[in-house]
Amino acid sequence: MKSTEIKDLSVNELREKIISEKETLRKMKFAHQVSAIENPMKIKETRKLIARLNTELSAKELQK
Repeated sequence: MKSTEIKDLSVNELREKIISEKETLRKMKFAHQVSAIENPMKIKETRKLIARLNTELSAKELQK
């Protein structure tokens, strides 16, 4: 997701996206522990996406 797409999301959409990405990250970490996943960099990218979403959520909550 690009930063412009993240900024266009509402607070509720951000919360939903964070929850879904955390679940995806949990599944990827588990799959990687069982057997090596094809692209382990996806774990890093997902963590960074969650951080971006959390940052934008905090900024929007402070504006209110």
